[in-house]
Amino acid sequence: MAEVYIPPFTMTDEITNLVIEIAELTGAMTVSEQLSKNPKLRRDNRIKSIHSSLAIEQNTLTEEQVSDVIDGKRVLGPPQDIREVQNAYEAYEIMSKLNPYSVKDLLKAHKIMMEGLVKESGVFRSKGVGVYAGEQLIHAGTPANYVPDLVGQLFEWLKKSKLHPLVKGCIFHYEFEFIHPFADGNGRTGRLWHTLILAKWQEFFLWIPIETIIHERQNDYYKALNASNTDGESTIFVQFMLELIRDLLKELSHNGVMNKAKTLDEKLLDLLKEDGNQSAAGLAEIVGSSQRTVQRALKRLMDEGKIEHVGSNRFGHYVIK
Repeated sequence: MAEVYIPPFTMTDEITNLVIEIAELTGAMTVSEQLSKNPKLRRDNRIKSIHSSLAIEQNTLTEEQVSDVIDGKRVLGPPQDIREVQNAYEAYEIMSKLNPYSVKDLLKAHKIMMEGLVKESGVFRSKGVGVYAGEQLIHAGTPANYVPDLVGQLFEWLKKSKLHPLVKGCIFHYEFEFIHPFADGNGRTGRLWHTLILAKWQEFFLWIPIETIIHERQNDYYKALNASNTDGESTIFVQFMLELIRDLLKELSHNGVMNKAKTLDEKLLDLLKEDGNQSAAGLAEIVGSSQRTVQRALKRLMDEGKIEHVGSNRFGHYVIK
């Protein structure tokens, strides 16, 4: 039996601390709930994501023009740029239905993203490809005949790895760009897939514009990719991307997108007001936290005199005082 491919990567204290920090930021927020009640915010962030991801690939349309294209309005601009926006919007719209561990779904997403733009849309490239800065070759992609097998191994690793999804998403992003499996559209497809991996961990990542902060730090993004290429492992790139994600979550919080999110204590109080016959295990399942975390929150609320425990320790339930 062939060994499962394990991408070269070193877990560092800096990366561990970033994962903890990001997890704390997401754990204290109910962003997905807020976004589900705010379609305008979801739409605005989706437009930012599409505009930024395509701008990285030299698309010339402004954010306002991207919005107009999505709305079906007439836009004066290069036909290819307009088609890129239309395709990207369609790809992002089906993202929640894609399986992050399916190569077939990856090809489906690429076909939608690149339909009418390249001949080889939805299939792995048949020829060699390189990444250039002007006329300088920065990175030569994997020889075409190895691409299907390497992508398959990468997806197998993604499915089986026990690493945190935050780390797995960044490693996948790097390895995907290193392989460069498609004739064109590798960057935009890789960024979409990174978002999909994160969204399977925390759904609200479907609606926050990671691509925007990558675009803002585009030079540093490519420097991190190149530094990892030089090192022969993804560690530098992983740390860079985690710093971007952390900074974006902080920025959204400061801008008020996440400030209205309820704390765990507030959510538990709301649930107990609706139904006072709830166990710690039942509450933990509803709010998506560990039972131990919920038990600590319930103890805080009991100490504050807001709730009380009724019945035995094992079979009791919590009620509002």
